[in-house]
Amino acid sequence: MDMDVLEHLHPKLLPALDMLPQNKPVALVTRHSIREEPKNQFAGYDVPLTALGVELAQAYGKTLSRPIASLFSSPVARCVDTAMAMAQGIGVDIPVTTHSCLVEPGSYVTDLPVAGPYFFKLGALEFAQKHLRNEVRGVLSPEEGARKLLRHLKQNLGSDGTLSVHVTHDTILAAFIYFLRKEHDIDQSHWPWMMEGVFLWFEANGVKWVWRGELGHFEICLD
Repeated sequence: MDMDVLEHLHPKLLPALDMLPQNKPVALVTRHSIREEPKNQFAGYDVPLTALGVELAQAYGKTLSRPIASLFSSPVARCVDTAMAMAQGIGVDIPVTTHSCLVEPGSYVTDLPVAGPYFFKLGALEFAQKHLRNEVRGVLSPEEGARKLLRHLKQNLGSDGTLSVHVTHDTILAAFIYFLRKEHDIDQSHWPWMMEGVFLWFEANGVKWVWRGELGHFEICLD
């Protein structure tokens, strides 16, 4: 049954597990699992996971063979429930710690009255496009937001060979990974699937990542 459920994952997600270094701590930044469809095009924070979403998170958790060092989540219920379901699938009893840099406002959004209406006017994709081009007010720049999230990830790494899991939302994940990829013109095909994530680990001169089967490197100093 798990294999049928796992067909809902992006096809390049599970193969990425074989691309990770065994001698370094790795962080996974993932979108939450399958949620209910909202009544309009915007999923409010009250929209929960579906039963399939819980099952998918559990099944995905079973595939994560690395020891889990920690579980972090946006405080939104569907993200916390995703992290808890992953832990059940992994078979570990680890508390889920919520963190403000995995939710909005808190990650990129600094002025909700300014950025919020613009987001609802444009929609998530066009907002992300303009944000990556530094054309949005009321938010941290893509670089500032990425630095903030990278510091959180680096500060919460486990020991070598372990995985720390951070469950967030599509808009945050898209802004983060496509900044690291140095992309500014994204379309719907770029948008993170439910339960899709990026794996990252740190080197002396920056961060390496695996996204959709691609291994990349971004030079950055976080000191």
